[in-house]
Amino acid sequence: MLKVLPALIAALLAAPANADTLIDNANGIQVRADGGLERFDALLIGDDGKVVRTLAKGEPRPRADARVDAGGRALLPGLIDAHGHVIDAPGGDMGLGLMLLQLDLNGTGSIAELKRRTAAYAAANPDADWILGRGWNQELWAGKRLPTAADLDSVVADRPVLLARVDGHAAVANSAALKAAGITAATPDPQGGTIDRHPDGSPTGLLIDNAILLVARRAPPITSEMMSRALLSAQAFLLSNGITAVADMGTSASGWDTMRRLGQTGALKMRIISYFDGLEPGQRTPTKGPTPWLHGDRLRMVGVKLYADGALGSRGAWLKSPYADKPGTRGLQFLTDAQLREQAGKAAAAGFQVAVHAIGDAANAQVIGAFEELRKTHTGDRRWRIEHVQVVDPADIPRIGRAGIIASMQPVHQTSDRTMAEARLDPPRLAGAYAWNSIARTGARLAFGSDFPVESPNPFPGLAAAVSRQDPNGIPP
Repeated sequence: MLKVLPALIAALLAAPANADTLIDNANGIQVRADGGLERFDALLIGDDGKVVRTLAKGEPRPRADARVDAGGRALLPGLIDAHGHVIDAPGGDMGLGLMLLQLDLNGTGSIAELKRRTAAYAAANPDADWILGRGWNQELWAGKRLPTAADLDSVVADRPVLLARVDGHAAVANSAALKAAGITAATPDPQGGTIDRHPDGSPTGLLIDNAILLVARRAPPITSEMMSRALLSAQAFLLSNGITAVADMGTSASGWDTMRRLGQTGALKMRIISYFDGLEPGQRTPTKGPTPWLHGDRLRMVGVKLYADGALGSRGAWLKSPYADKPGTRGLQFLTDAQLREQAGKAAAAGFQVAVHAIGDAANAQVIGAFEELRKTHTGDRRWRIEHVQVVDPADIPRIGRAGIIASMQPVHQTSDRTMAEARLDPPRLAGAYAWNSIARTGARLAFGSDFPVESPNPFPGLAAAVSRQDPNGIPP
């Protein structure tokens, strides 16, 4: 469907400036206010670049200074991704923009391929002090063995290497990176993180959640020039996929500064709705609370994002009972109940919308409970958000709608995670996994996104999965 865009864009650029433009002979589709589909075959754009009206088949065509023949191809409004990571990601991890500038490991089919790609990147970038990358997923590999420092040492031993898993909740470091961070058998696990260890206690190189920061903070700082290039790269990639607005879920202070800087120069061509990565970034910027739309309605800071747990793939999601495939763990609880209520309360008191990452059923129950309590003191429609809402105890699902919570979900995760989730969870818990239809029936609002760069920002596989629960190959039947 998106193949229509390049031809239309080229034609529109060729149209006279400050003139009405009529796009005709299109297979136009948009959603009405009541949620139903509206079809049209012509679109009139005013000289200010904004849509004046749509026209149905057979409706008389108004005069226009320029006319574009769409040739019957599909024409859609720009889509909004409710959860993505534009430049960088929470905890200093790579968002889409920085990933496009560094080692891309998406689609890696084995540890051997990960090693080949890392070696090739290191050879092509001999002046890079560190090798940073993201995108590997052991669930796609035969045997599903997690990578180790020894794997990386065999291809790059002369400088630090840190490669994040596709979800950003796990990373593997080589021995040089572990040494740079001072990680040894004596290093304790940080709160909300785990250093994976050999039987003798020495680190394997695998780091889970907050343990990644021990190494990431030793990497060379990202310059403002790199941040600008990352934002422009991400913007071009998103627009090419039909995404014209995105909620940036975990904006750093430097990310916000970059967005403001490019907005002031007129370089922002899409809308970005930002959520600070915790309370701290907002305290280091002039933005002490939400902003109005800035830079010609291209940028707005609206909220604060907090974390209740990790990810299911790295067994960091916090579950009520142990993992089916690893009975010795229930995952990671990032905040106590009191800490979560305190941080969410501070953000709400400053006027921010509060969004909390929760994947496991214990984490979702904790966040639902916190919002239930906060509603007693913060009245009105505060638009509380839970990000992912991935595994929920069926008994807790009705509470989501009653508490006025927005379920920010990514349907494409269901197709990507299906076999992994079946291994991690037992059948009773699967009943509340990726349950957007059940959640919607409680009266809760849904907000769909892709969680890019964990998944591709292409919105159509996610829209299809939301309806069919099938991947692009029609699996499962």
